[in-house]
Formats: sequence, C-alpha cells, structure tokens
Amino acid sequence: MKLIVAIIKPGKLDEVREALVEQGIQGLTVSEVRGFGRQMGHKEIYRGAEYEVSYLPKIKIEVAVDDGAVDTVLETIASRAKTDSIGDGKIFVLNVEQALRIRTGETGAGAL
Repeated sequence: MKLIVAIIKPGKLDEVREALVEQGIQGLTVSEVRGFGRQMGHKEIYRGAEYEVSYLPKIKIEVAVDDGAVDTVLETIASRAKTDSIGDGKIFVLNVEQALRIRTGETGAGAL
C-alpha cells in the first residue's frame, strides 16, 4: 500500500477529485495548507502599501491506494492539476505499513 500526498493549487481541487472518483478512488483527505516553493511567494498591494506574501494557499490531498494503482493515480492527479505555470505543486508517494478500518476491523488493502 502507498500513501499519495499531493500539494496542488486550490482552483484545481474539484477537477482532481472528480477524476480520482472516475478512477475508482473511494476516499481521500483534503486539507487547506500554506507554503512556498521555488516561487517564494509574491508581492501584493493593500490600501496603497506593498507587502510580501511568503506563504501561498495550497490544497493537500492524501489518498491511500494499492501498489498497483499508484501510477494511474499519479498520472490522474498530475494531468488534472497541471496549469503549466509556476506553483502547480508536487506529489509524494510514501509506503504504508498497515491500515485498519475502525468500524469493521478490516486490515491491509481491505481497509482502504
């Protein structure tokens, strides 16, 4: 099992979620986060004063999948989140040692 963590632009969340549901993903976790990468934030003007925005709003999606579904999920997220502009995000894949569905007690892939 793998945990896929994707950091994407907020405006792409619905498109990514819909595509993952079409791929058979039954559940995911979404968090609103803030961060910066190579773009290092940007400058904004508020009431005539210029100030630096160091941390930009992003969306973090976490989804646990079987090993066989990793490539499909990566491709789906990458294709739907891409805007060809700086700040599109990143995707990380982590190993999952064990999973347990609390309600039923199922473990392993059955708990996904």
